[in-house]
Amino acid sequence: IEMVKGAIKVIETDLAIASSGIAGPSGGTPTKPVGTIWIAAGNKDKIVTKKLQLGNNRIKNIETSTVFAMDLLRKFLI
Repeated sequence: IEMVKGAIKVIETDLAIASSGIAGPSGGTPTKPVGTIWIAAGNKDKIVTKKLQLGNNRIKNIETSTVFAMDLLRKFLI
């Protein structure tokens, strides 16, 4: 949420998307395992978020989270 707010402010844009998480294959913890990725999209008035729990494949996690981020932004716009 804060990254979306920051992007909107710094870039002076109407919409922004952001993601953060652990794509893998390492870096996970018991509370935040590999494949935990948060995405957010929004404008200055409303921000929507989605938590993903994916697998251990870094490339697949990056590709999948990108698709979800674009879809979240698309849904935000309609």
